[in-house]
Amino acid sequence: MRAYLFDLDGTIAANEVLKARALAQACATYGAKADHSIYADVMGEDWPTVTGHFLKAYDLRPALDGFNDRFRGFYLDFIETEIFETDGARQFILETRTSGIKTGVVSSAATWMVETVLAKLGLQDSFDVIITQDHVAHHKPDPQAYLLALSQLQVSARDTLVFEDSSAGMRAANAAGCDCVIVRHAFNRKHDFSDAVREIESFSEILGAAAKGWHS
Repeated sequence: MRAYLFDLDGTIAANEVLKARALAQACATYGAKADHSIYADVMGEDWPTVTGHFLKAYDLRPALDGFNDRFRGFYLDFIETEIFETDGARQFILETRTSGIKTGVVSSAATWMVETVLAKLGLQDSFDVIITQDHVAHHKPDPQAYLLALSQLQVSARDTLVFEDSSAGMRAANAAGCDCVIVRHAFNRKHDFSDAVREIESFSEILGAAAKGWHS
């Protein structure tokens, strides 16, 4: 492998629950008794789908800019106080770079989310390329973001392995021609990952194997 591409939320960062809680709290400011667990129904989808799911579930019709501002405030607070990496992620990324393998982040999140999370985890300088939703017109499961990362890194899909945590992300990686490893967690239990080459629950499971053909 010449390159590893990583999704961020739920893959490198164990933060999907923080995003879910921030969405529920934003709904609560409009009077809803929101349950953050419904995020599992739309985890990995684009942001309008995610927010629309919460607003429809609790029959809310706020101005979207206002709702997103409230979400952002809660989410930033959670990132500041509660963010942590998926077990072994930092060490695995370091091993990858030491092995001479190129690295990239390919996220459907907004640039401000990606930059904030990476900085809080101390990983802001750990990648050769960072692609966010602001760099593409079509989001996962469309392969555009992964194709852009491959182009910028000047590597082929067959020499690139993707790490994801959603079925939309896996389909995007596969459509770009890349094999995909899935990171399992509480919010993706309903996702079909039958096309993944491997599933893990932490990067600690694969430490020491960055440059080997472990996934095959």
